[in-house]
Formats: sequence, C-alpha cells, structure tokens
Amino acid sequence: MTILPIHHLAAAMALASSLATLPSTALAAPLAYVPNEGSGTISVIDTGSDQVVAELPGGSKPRGLALGPDGRWLYVSDQPNNRLQLVELGARKLGPTVALGESPEGVSISPDGRWVVAAIEGKNEIAVTDTRTNALAFSIPVRGKNPEHAVFSPNGRLLFVSAEEGDAVDIIDFAARKQVAQIAVGARPRGIGFLPDSSRAYVAAENSNEVFVIDTANFAVVTRIKAGLRANGIAVHPSGSVVYVSNGGDANVSVIDTKSNQVVATVPVGQRPWNMALTPDGKKLYVANGRSHNVSVIDTASRTKLRDIAVGKLPWGVVIR
Repeated sequence: MTILPIHHLAAAMALASSLATLPSTALAAPLAYVPNEGSGTISVIDTGSDQVVAELPGGSKPRGLALGPDGRWLYVSDQPNNRLQLVELGARKLGPTVALGESPEGVSISPDGRWVVAAIEGKNEIAVTDTRTNALAFSIPVRGKNPEHAVFSPNGRLLFVSAEEGDAVDIIDFAARKQVAQIAVGARPRGIGFLPDSSRAYVAAENSNEVFVIDTANFAVVTRIKAGLRANGIAVHPSGSVVYVSNGGDANVSVIDTKSNQVVATVPVGQRPWNMALTPDGKKLYVANGRSHNVSVIDTASRTKLRDIAVGKLPWGVVIR
C-alpha cells in the first residue's frame, strides 16, 4: 500500500518506520501537520478520514513547518527560542535544535530536500539548514525588513521572501547565495505560491487586500487581483489552474483562476484563516483558522467546505507530505 508520494524505496521504508507508532488509519492517506502556536503542539491529521490521529510536541510557539526528505524529521520554527526545532516523527518527541537568530517565522524546504530555509525577522536574513547534517549551513541577508515567508520556486532556482514591513518581495538566486532583485508590492506582504512551472509567483498583501502576480523571468508585477480583507495565505493547485488565498478578516478563502487572474469563487471557513496546504492530488485544501482553533477542509472540485477539524490553540498553518 502506498503511504506517501515518495519514489525511492529507501525513503519510503524510512517513512514507514517513522510512522509505525501512529494509528493504522493514518497510513491510508497523506498526513497533514498543523502547528498550534498557542498550545505548543503539532496536530497530525489523516487526510483520508479527516481525523486527528496524533498530537506531537512542537516547542514553545511552533509556526513554520517543513518535512524532511526521508520522513524522519519535522523542522519547526520555534519563534520565542530563536531556533529551528526538530521533531522526530517515529518517536513523537523533540529532537535536536538549530540556533537561527531572533524570531524565525516561515519555513520551507528545497525541492531536492537538501535545504531547509527559515525567514529570520529580527535579523532580516534567511537561515539555511543542511538536512544531511541538521546544522546551520549559511545565512543570506535580505534588503526587506521583517521577512515572514521564504519560499522556493518549484525548479529550486529562486527563493522569494515576503518583507512584511518593507512592502516588497526580495528575490534570492539560491545557487549564487545572494539577493538579485526586489519587487515592490502592497502593504504587508505575506503568503507566496508559485505555478508548477515556476513562471509566476502569487503574493498576498495583507494590508492592501490584494494578490500580486509576479513574472519570475523579468521580476515584474504582471497584475494585481483584489482579494478579501487581510489577504494572507497562498496555496497553488497542483494543476496550476487555480490559486487560493485566505482572507483573515473575512473568514473565507478566495479562488483565483490563473488564466483570467480573476476571483471565481469564495468559500467560507473559520475565523482568522491563515496558512494552507493542498493534498498531493489537489482534491482537498486544508486551511488553518487561528481564532477558531480548527482546520477547515475544502473540496476543491465543488468549492465547498466539507468540515472543520478541531486542533490545538491558534493553528498557524498546514504542511502535507
């Protein structure tokens, strides 16, 4: 039985071993991990049954999450302790930590699984951890103030960083380890997502209630899309046909058609929707609702909410492997 979309036998065996202590129902579908910054826990949701099947420790205030390439480690930004906290999934316990700098926020992993990057708000830089050694490898300074998210393009060449207090997106050439451009966007940029072919990026600007569409070849804004109140999280459908944006002030998710760059639907969710993730097949979208302390599940075909799943206090986001 296929557990997760991992193509190498060694990785699949490692993942199976690491999750052996979870209930058997959790093995039927990909797992969603939800950091609860108010509880210091990580809720594990079986996306087949939409049930919470485990609660893991997550440090004092878990926010950004990334799953390691072999399924053994979950990388968590522990903001008050200024570190990357590793969680060993098989043992369900806290593992090593990596000192990062003041106030780490969004975390993501490179497409090849080699690098975990964290946006460091207090130092205006991106800290890069090597997953082979689980040690800090290097840092890359950015010009924008208060970076919130750092997200790789699907081809791994670029790293887009939202500068919360800079009203801009900083662009890093990852191979060169340096910033190569800065693009002005709306006030308080937050979530970032890319089309699967890396040709365009979608950036939510919270205080201007817009989504900015950026051409990644010439680093230019293609268009601006009016979203809901306090546009925040971004998720891109695997087909590239649709982009989702969470609207924190409106308690809903806007659905953007990428051909027309128009909002074609709006789906009500819980209070203060934040960051989101799709299942690998694109059939369901999971939305963390900070003030409702739950996760809303959206059927992407019908564009309707299926259910809400209670998790810990103040869920910040979702990552699905």
